[in-house]
Amino acid sequence: MASTKAVILPLFEVAGHPIIFHCLKAVAKVPGIREVILVGYYDETVFRDFIKSASTEFPQFRIQYLREYQALGTAGGLYHFRDAILKGRPERFFVLNADVCCSFPLGEMLKLFEEKDAEAVILGTRLSDDAATNFGCIVSDTHTKRVLHYVEKPESHISNLINCGVYLFATECIFPSIRSAIKRRTARPRLLSYPSSENLESSYVAQDDSNETPEILRLEQDILPDLADSNRFFVHETKDFWRQIKTAGSAVPANALYLQKAFQSGSDELAAPSATIVPPVYIHPSATVDPTAKLGPNVSIGARAVVGPGVRIKESIVLEDAEIKHDACILYSIIGWSSRVGAWARVEGTPTPAGSHSTTIIKNGVKVQNITILGKECGVGDEVRVQNCVCLPFKELKRDVANEVIM
Repeated sequence: MASTKAVILPLFEVAGHPIIFHCLKAVAKVPGIREVILVGYYDETVFRDFIKSASTEFPQFRIQYLREYQALGTAGGLYHFRDAILKGRPERFFVLNADVCCSFPLGEMLKLFEEKDAEAVILGTRLSDDAATNFGCIVSDTHTKRVLHYVEKPESHISNLINCGVYLFATECIFPSIRSAIKRRTARPRLLSYPSSENLESSYVAQDDSNETPEILRLEQDILPDLADSNRFFVHETKDFWRQIKTAGSAVPANALYLQKAFQSGSDELAAPSATIVPPVYIHPSATVDPTAKLGPNVSIGARAVVGPGVRIKESIVLEDAEIKHDACILYSIIGWSSRVGAWARVEGTPTPAGSHSTTIIKNGVKVQNITILGKECGVGDEVRVQNCVCLPFKELKRDVANEVIM
């Protein structure tokens, strides 16, 4: 989702709450958690309001944000802030990537950790063989659940059990492992190829590596493959939902998954089912929805949004201060902050097969977004149809448009 400011993905709202809120909600169910540390490269002010409200919502643990001096990767960030992490002398700690949507079965991971006297536990799930190679793949022992081999985005199929981006580490194990990886990187010369003047074959020369920051380390590529050599690295396989949220478009299926989970648990945040509410549907208390509008399933309506008479909304997110005028239709779309959709207009994406992890489709030989996204303060005219488009902020659409990026 584009706007005048870069969108902070962890704070993008799905199912009525910022993505990172769902992580905290899961963490709050684990007894004994005393502190939550958010690590990233965003400016400190970005999370200030969220941390203030979240600290009220979750008083049982302290929440703080630590900013990296440059993007260090997950393992690099852990190591850089190791003193802050180890300050309370924890024996183990969870690491959750903020760009995933799942039920976060942290309790089950903790149970496995204790049963196996593990050094590390990773959360895994099964995907199709074709989809699995787009993620980190885990080869495990079916009976013991021990991780035998780990490869990040392999070139060919090795397993359909993939890394969900949720971990539990023993402090005595993970930091020495990262330190060893840093030492290997520092000691290893960088090799540059150049054409030989004699035979044009590749020759190599060792270069000083001091200009690179050895602290930049990726957990998946630099650490997990080595942990697999240990006999104490295990995988907990979840049968529940999982989704990666890398783009604004992927927030729509994530929104559906969180809403369905909330509905199954009987959450009182959701709108009551009725003739015009097809559950699950979330409506912010400050939003205004005409009683003749039909919403759902899998719809979130943000703060101060206005939904007019006869409107139909399905599988979509309507963000705060947006206005949907009478008899408009919104399907598989994100309506941006303060955007306006005119009367009898139609804004729609294309449904994808259940279980698909792609947010693109092929239309007329061109890859396009299957979710239509209106950026901040966009306008769609009366009776205008917008299909499979990404519309950047502050644009006025006065004619039908399909399969385009509107800049």
